[in-house]
Amino acid sequence: MHIMEGFLPWQWCAIWWIIAIPFLVMGIIELRSMMRKDREYLPLLGVCGAFIFILSALKLPSVTGSCSHPTGTGLSTTCFGVFITSIIGAIVLLFQALVLAHGGLSVLGANMCSMAIGGPVAGYIIYRLLKNTKVNIYVTVFIVAVVADLVTYIITSLELALAYPAQVGGIAASFTAFFAIFAITQIPLAIVEGCVLALVFKYVIELKPEMIIKLKVFSEDQITKARGASDTILSEVKS
Repeated sequence: MHIMEGFLPWQWCAIWWIIAIPFLVMGIIELRSMMRKDREYLPLLGVCGAFIFILSALKLPSVTGSCSHPTGTGLSTTCFGVFITSIIGAIVLLFQALVLAHGGLSVLGANMCSMAIGGPVAGYIIYRLLKNTKVNIYVTVFIVAVVADLVTYIITSLELALAYPAQVGGIAASFTAFFAIFAITQIPLAIVEGCVLALVFKYVIELKPEMIIKLKVFSEDQITKARGASDTILSEVKS
C-alpha cells in the first residue's frame, strides 16, 4: 500500500494531494470540536491510532513477490468516522514516511487517499448500512475492517494504473495486473485484520461501553445484547 517516494509522476502526486486536503481539513475541525466537548475520548483515539500504526507498519512477504500488510483503519472508522480517521491515518503515514521509510512525502497524498480516506469511506458506508440491523455489532466491525482493508488496495492499484497504463489494454489492464499482485495475499490478511479489530472492539465494549454509547456508535440495547448482560449500561450515559 505504501507507494514509495518518487514512484508517481508529480502531476498525480498533486492530484491525490488535492483530493486528500479537504478530508484533512474536515478531520481537524471534527477532532477539535470533539476534544472541546469531551477529552475522555483521547484514550480510544490513542488505541485506534496505535492499531493503525502497528498493523500498517508490518511488512509481510507476498506470494507474488511483493509485500503487503493490514491497514488497521476499521476500528477508527467505526468509532470516529471518516474525517477523524483521515487525520489519524495521515499522522501515521507521515511518521512512517519520515522514520520508517515507508512511502514518502511526495506520494503522501496518494497513500492517504488509499489507506486514510478511501478505505475508511468504504468501511463507513458498510457500517451505516449495518448499524441499525440485526447483525451482531462485532460482525459489523469485522466486515468494516475487511472492506476498509481491501478497498485500500483497490485504490492503490487504481493509483498505480492511472500513473502507468499498460501499452495493451490501458488503465484497465494495468489495474488488473496491479491488483492481482495484492489480492492473493491481501484477502486472507483482511480477514485476519477483521478478526483482530473485532476482538479489540469487544475489549473496548467490556471496559468502556459508555464511551461507545456517547459516541453513538451503537445503541445501548445493541451493546447490552452484545455483552450478554441483562442490566442496562451505566445510567449516567443518558444524562
